[in-house]
Amino acid sequence: MQNKNSSKSLALVYVWSKKIRFFHWLNVLCVFLLIAIGLIILNSKALGVTSDGKILLKTCHVLVGYAFCINLLCRVLVGFFGTGFEKWGATLAFNKGFASEFKKYRLGKTKHYKGHNPAGKLMITAMFLALSVQMVSGLVIAGTDIYYPPLGGYFKEQVAIDSTQIKLIKPYSKVNIDAEKYQAMRDLRAPFITAHVYSFYLLLLLIPLHVAGVIFTERKEKSAITSAMINGYKTLPKD
Repeated sequence: MQNKNSSKSLALVYVWSKKIRFFHWLNVLCVFLLIAIGLIILNSKALGVTSDGKILLKTCHVLVGYAFCINLLCRVLVGFFGTGFEKWGATLAFNKGFASEFKKYRLGKTKHYKGHNPAGKLMITAMFLALSVQMVSGLVIAGTDIYYPPLGGYFKEQVAIDSTQIKLIKPYSKVNIDAEKYQAMRDLRAPFITAHVYSFYLLLLLIPLHVAGVIFTERKEKSAITSAMINGYKTLPKD
């Protein structure tokens, strides 16, 4: 009888829209592939990868990166123009009232949340910052390393000896390359590489923490937050 009464006091609440769920799982796939390829690139010398092999790996990394960037930019737009829990105000930390909300959560005064709980909002904020740094720095590196869009054409013109022979400029080739301008380009991209690498390591830390947080919250709240990212519905008390 207790189980029956308990089930009657619960309700399915639609929380995560199709747009949010699509972004989440495509982002998971892209980040997983980018990390896998990135680790091979970082250890290419130890693995004996040739120059042509390294260019191929970087090309694959950039192509997956485009899907990652488009997906992230779409999520940014949805955060501003979407509805309900799509909006940034319902997703990120440090919005109005977050401090009191976090205090109640820390003291255990609020046990269920339709969207992310305060700890989840902190995690999502940190992950979006890391993902944004990856996106911006990755696009700069793609343009300065293997001359891919959107910045590759610009940097080709910057390092070319003869601007009428831009097509001769290829990754890792010195043909039609001005040595001083090329070095200046490499110096320009250095901080972006540093940011890319450190945000990469930050993601390697945040991802398992995120998974652990989901497991902890699932056990604590019992609101089906894992399946909610598949079907959109959380199980919450009717009150």
